[in-house]
Amino acid sequence: MRNLLIFITKYNAFFLFLIFEVSSLIIYIKYNSFQKATFISSTSKVTGALYAQRDQLVSYLSLQETNDSLAKENARLRNQLKSSFYIDTVSKHDVKDTVYKQQYTYIEAKVINNSINRSTNYLTIDRGSLQGVAKGMGVICSSGLVGKVVFVGQHLSVVQSLLHKDSRFSAMLAKNKEIGYIEWSDDLDPHKGLLKDVSNNAAPKIGEPVVTSDYSLFPAGIPIGKVSNLHTKAGGYSLNMEVKLSVDFSKLQYVDVIVNKLASEQAGLEAQQKKDE
Repeated sequence: MRNLLIFITKYNAFFLFLIFEVSSLIIYIKYNSFQKATFISSTSKVTGALYAQRDQLVSYLSLQETNDSLAKENARLRNQLKSSFYIDTVSKHDVKDTVYKQQYTYIEAKVINNSINRSTNYLTIDRGSLQGVAKGMGVICSSGLVGKVVFVGQHLSVVQSLLHKDSRFSAMLAKNKEIGYIEWSDDLDPHKGLLKDVSNNAAPKIGEPVVTSDYSLFPAGIPIGKVSNLHTKAGGYSLNMEVKLSVDFSKLQYVDVIVNKLASEQAGLEAQQKKDE
């Protein structure tokens, strides 16, 4: 307290100047309409800018919560897509009773580890067996196909990315439904895939969309990419096409794990068929 009083006493002239200056400005602005309006306008701009900066900061700090909410909403909307249902049709005489039954459901997950610069790339997600994830399930994101689950723990799972030398998924040209399979390009470009063994009668065009087929782990129509170049396989009986992938794997943050309710039944029947062959 003593030091404060000494400080005020030492600089009393300066503080008196400030007091008189502020008082004169207040009187000048208060009793002159033009200056008052100018002052209010200026302070409004300053406070508006400060509020805008504060809102941007608050929005940035809440991005995690917002992204989590959007991921859950995307999964909920995917569960309602027509492609997530199959049709159970009963026909008797001339009466047809069609009921849509849920075939695919989706589990939202966050990517917590990822690689794109190896020949065998994987990503780790924060969902495991406790949340319903199982080995062999397909994984997608808002942009398209990502890969398949290969290892499952209670709380985490590892996904074999499309950017893996052993990844191969059934795919088709979106327009004429000609089926082939998609795999990673030979030059290991993270933005490029190869659509192989498509019928030579397909007549694809550059820029044509490539999507998942009915023969894959995924619902038909999930985006994979677009045809960027055409190559004829030796012999000329099928086409191989370069595909510009729709997913930017370097920026993956959220994905959806696909739960196919008919997967176990299909696997059992196909296993029985192989035994009989």
